Amino acid sequence: MTHDPSSALVLFSGGQDSATCLAWALDRFDRVETIGFDYGQRHSVELACRPKLLAAIRATFPAWGAKLGEDHMVDASVLKALGATAMTHEVEIAMTEAGLPNTFVPGRNLLFFTLAGALASRRGHGVLVGGMCETDYSGYPDCRAATLKAQEETLRLGLDADIRIDAPLMYLDKAATWQLALELGGEKLVALITEETHTCYLGERGARHGWGYGCGTCPACELRAGGWQRWQAGRGSAA
Repeated sequence: MTHDPSSALVLFSGGQDSATCLAWALDRFDRVETIGFDYGQRHSVELACRPKLLAAIRATFPAWGAKLGEDHMVDASVLKALGATAMTHEVEIAMTEAGLPNTFVPGRNLLFFTLAGALASRRGHGVLVGGMCETDYSGYPDCRAATLKAQEETLRLGLDADIRIDAPLMYLDKAATWQLALELGGEKLVALITEETHTCYLGERGARHGWGYGCGTCPACELRAGGWQRWQAGRGSAA
């Protein structure tokens, strides 16, 4: 099968970063599909946001909606069976002896890209888009540019397919990610991401902050809130 460089498959979790990446892909590619993974997350809030967010994008941005194709959900729950992490089990978030937070799920992004690559090889996509970032992140080794470059080469060799990986947020901090959303879709997209996406590790959907919903204290909330505050401060100083 020919792998079309104008066709992209976006790894779409329902969070801020993947939603921004979806908008980025819809702005650039002629055909876009999405893939999500149920890996036994300790809460299903993020997954529940996915269809709502996709529907909102179709309704709010008709030109993007015309490009947005099928959504695919994949069972990756084998990750939970391999061992406990704070993302898959009811354990307190803490640092491990390895120097990484226990929110790190070993092999998660590697498996996600393997599964996404297998789907892309069947659907004719030439590009995989992920929201990985090594600027504002928790130190996960599978979010680094070098890892994704190696994964890209592995997919090309193992699938015998001309597939590349794009990670548009790789060198952006969270403030710049908010700015990118504004540049892509204006205040409407910022409002949609704020209201409809979910990033909180604890699955807190009750408290509504300026930057969206979340507990406000977990590492994911702290990154999102800090980025929002820096972005808002920068907008104010530029006004």
